Amino acid sequence: MTLRNRREASPGPAEQLGLPEWVLDVLRCPVSGAELELSDGPQGVELVAAEGADPRLAYPVRDGIPVLLEHEARQID
Repeated sequence: MTLRNRREASPGPAEQLGLPEWVLDVLRCPVSGAELELSDGPQGVELVAAEGADPRLAYPVRDGIPVLLEHEARQID
């Protein structure tokens, strides 16, 4: 993919939040160390720890800012 094609491509999930894509690539769950994935949660966009994480937590994204605090996360069963 050329630079021109990359600019014309639709934005990725992180860019839709106003984050560079590389930020989502490096963010990890502060509790389990698992990769985080964007998801639609009951109160809006969340970053969810990947399947198999123990514990599996979902962190809110407020005003485009991931809130990676354990006490702000909700447990996913």
